[in-house]
Amino acid sequence: MKPKVLIKEKIAQTGVDLLKKDYDVDIGVDWDRAELEAKIGDYDALIVRSATQVDAALIAKADNLKIVGRAGIGVDNVDVGAATKRGIIVANAPQSNIVSAAEHTIALLLAQSRNIPQASASLKNGKWERSKFEGVEVLDKTLGIVGMGRIGTLVASRAQGLGMKVIGFDPYVSKERYVQLGIDRADKLESLLAVSDFLTVHLPKTAETIGMFGAKEFAAMKDGIRLINTARGGIYDEDALVSALRGGKVASIGVDVYPKEPCTDSPLFAFDQVVATPHLGASTTEAQDKAGVMIAEQVAAALKGEFVGNAVNIAPIPSDIAEKLQPFLPLCQQLGKVLVQMLEGHLEQLEIEYYGHIADLDTRLLTSAVLMGAFQSVVSEPVNFVNAMVIAEERGIGIKESTQAATKDYINLITVRSVSNSHSVSVAGTLIGKKNEPRFVKMLDFEIDMAPSKYMVFFRYKDVPGMIGKVGTICGRENINIASMQVGRKKIHGEAVMGVNIDSPIPDTVLTEIMEQAGIGWARAIVL
Repeated sequence: MKPKVLIKEKIAQTGVDLLKKDYDVDIGVDWDRAELEAKIGDYDALIVRSATQVDAALIAKADNLKIVGRAGIGVDNVDVGAATKRGIIVANAPQSNIVSAAEHTIALLLAQSRNIPQASASLKNGKWERSKFEGVEVLDKTLGIVGMGRIGTLVASRAQGLGMKVIGFDPYVSKERYVQLGIDRADKLESLLAVSDFLTVHLPKTAETIGMFGAKEFAAMKDGIRLINTARGGIYDEDALVSALRGGKVASIGVDVYPKEPCTDSPLFAFDQVVATPHLGASTTEAQDKAGVMIAEQVAAALKGEFVGNAVNIAPIPSDIAEKLQPFLPLCQQLGKVLVQMLEGHLEQLEIEYYGHIADLDTRLLTSAVLMGAFQSVVSEPVNFVNAMVIAEERGIGIKESTQAATKDYINLITVRSVSNSHSVSVAGTLIGKKNEPRFVKMLDFEIDMAPSKYMVFFRYKDVPGMIGKVGTICGRENINIASMQVGRKKIHGEAVMGVNIDSPIPDTVLTEIMEQAGIGWARAIVL
């Protein structure tokens, strides 16, 4: 059966069509909470926007859920902690609306500078009040930006285009980045507040940011400051903001977000100098199309067991690093799968060694991929990049990572080893060629050059003449086609390892017969 996807809130049709190619898709935009709770257990993926509350109670009923996709930038309405405990990926579409949000920020900045909404409403009511709606220019004014992420950066560039001076505050952005952007850097928030004619915030909704701007911060602001908030409601403490508006400390504000939404009754609405919009930051045709397609692609990746680049509950990896790691993820999963099928006992400790260029990168993602491969066939719950490490910890499996900058034989090399008191088993692999094709290059510490395939069999035996013929003869008689065969050994007449790619599974009876007739003491049939 195809995996089932529930689209609970409207997304662009292009995203819906993309998912329908490979999955059963249901549209539940009219479902109430009771119907959603009753049916969520049937679905492998859930797509929402901001209205649906994906809380712990709903997640507890989602027995088959593998991913929650939020078609937008925030995940405030998703209990990420509860999802993570269940191994459910939570992904968003963080870049889908960044241009729209930045443009709406500038729109609110200009709208309040020139009193555009108020003047429009007055004129439509039959009044001609030019002097009443005198505005201010933004040229040479200072715009303070708190939060220099994607949206804050786009706002900065657009403000510079208007001839504004821009100063930013973000303790998680380097000095070099400010130099690249050509804007000033404030070491302290108070320094920014004291010089800003306009102030915009671009921060997530967290315990630290809610109420971040209270009476103390308003007192530190420049008199007559003009504010913009297209980020999250509640970052400006509402009571303190009302007092600042009433006292003239704040000349005006453009606001698009509110502590509770939908919001049709706010104390801010009583002020003529407040320009208010109903959370329109992402409400453009382009942003909706991008969000729908982007979240559909993330959901499809999760259902295929691939890396979900926008997952918010996976250790954050910068996009340039993730791009370099991406080709190694399938190889790491294959190494993990092969290793556990070679074991003679329990998996107690896993050692993963990274050599070459990848040793300089953040390899946590690769380690998770190895664990995914190792656990997929041996644990009952779904295993993914979110919960792979948690599953290892719950089972008391030790994970040891090590890195070495260079290896004499390979540009990059990954070795995975199971270590216990009774035995040690290892397998190593790399990527070759322009297409980054995976290769197994070591098996049980024997050098080998073998491409992974769905069905493989490995033999360890004493290196004597005729072994290849005996294996081939029995496979041929049983109609098991050999695609390729590789042998590795350390010395003549010592021990050797044979790896065979076959086109179909090898039955246990055939494997036993080969071992008995060829005098082979160790063999493993592998299925990837």
